[in-house]
Amino acid sequence: MCSRNITFSKNRLFGCRFSITNIQTRSLSDSDAKVKKTPLYKLHEKYGGKLVDFAGFLLPVQYSDLSVSASHLFTRSDASIFDVSHMLQTNVRGKDCISWFESICPVDLKGMPLGTGSLTVFLNEKAGIIDDLIVSKVKEDQLYVVSNAGRLEVDKQHMKETSERFRKNGKDVTVEFWDVTERALIALQGPKAAKNLQTLTDIPISDLTFMTSRVGLVADVECRVTRCGYTGEDGFEISIPADKAENVTEALLQFQDIKLAGLGARDSLRLEAGLCLYGNDIDEGVTPVEAALTWLVAKRRRTEANFPGADIIIRQIKEGVTKRRVGIRMESGAPARKDAVLKNTKGENIGKVTSGCPSPSLGGNVAMGYVLEELKKVGTELLVNIRGKDVSCKIAKMPFIPSKYYVKK
Repeated sequence: MCSRNITFSKNRLFGCRFSITNIQTRSLSDSDAKVKKTPLYKLHEKYGGKLVDFAGFLLPVQYSDLSVSASHLFTRSDASIFDVSHMLQTNVRGKDCISWFESICPVDLKGMPLGTGSLTVFLNEKAGIIDDLIVSKVKEDQLYVVSNAGRLEVDKQHMKETSERFRKNGKDVTVEFWDVTERALIALQGPKAAKNLQTLTDIPISDLTFMTSRVGLVADVECRVTRCGYTGEDGFEISIPADKAENVTEALLQFQDIKLAGLGARDSLRLEAGLCLYGNDIDEGVTPVEAALTWLVAKRRRTEANFPGADIIIRQIKEGVTKRRVGIRMESGAPARKDAVLKNTKGENIGKVTSGCPSPSLGGNVAMGYVLEELKKVGTELLVNIRGKDVSCKIAKMPFIPSKYYVKK
């Protein structure tokens, strides 16, 4: 999910010409008094974090001990901690909270067991994606929601307005937004995350499967632990009281196979995992069907057709769409960046790139973008215009690397 707008100038953050252009950030100045600090700000400084303004928060691009590409690969082989406290954490209560949430999302909360969660989307009346988010069903009358920092004010307003309308109709729903001064959020991601976390928590980690959530002690601090993440690896998001965030993070960093990682590695990891970046790959002008996210529209909800834009989405599912989000691979050369024009082999414009970067795990370059529906088949040869030159590329299956989410058999 899960972040998410990142643009860096061309520099040598990666120890090679591997600039990040998927996430919108800006350099800091003395006048940046409004930029917020997360509860882990001092820890970032302690470990040599290169801090930038991302979505109004001071967050590290990388740390002094590893290049971005090395941090990326360390996450794939061991485990990394990402500070994601900038994301909006929301607590929802009331006997009608599930009905309210289903009125703004196509998720089937009623059919989900307690303690489980799902990726979903807020939709507008034209079926455009307002934001992508994760919702966990804590109780029949309680939900826990994590949504994007870049859409923080939009999401707050959307949830406020829709819940207020619900209450005016006599319904019981209360929405509480946690400020960054109240709750921190870290993502522990990688194949060695589970074994190390288990030594610090009373939660039976083997029972916590992908997209399930529980409250328990982590390093003697009561936290909410959700088995999910934004890298394609097995991992966890841990919601922590702000004043205990450093303690929990330092306890995890005692293990040699856990390191801190920043925005740079997070972006390349999510792209290899085929995960969307809001503002690049999805926005209010794109529907879930066009974004290859039709699976987010639950079967029961398609039947009931009682969510925003339902008529449009159901028609698109039945009749098809004109464009579709796809994966793109190039074996060599410069990476394709956001807004690079995609062409068919005749040189005709047929779409554009929405995210792209070199792939530390695979070599070569990966990207995603939108193409005409008839060209979405894996293996289709295309051209992408990079720095004024048309370069060969192919439609590729996503995710680019196998997902390693923990699912009990």
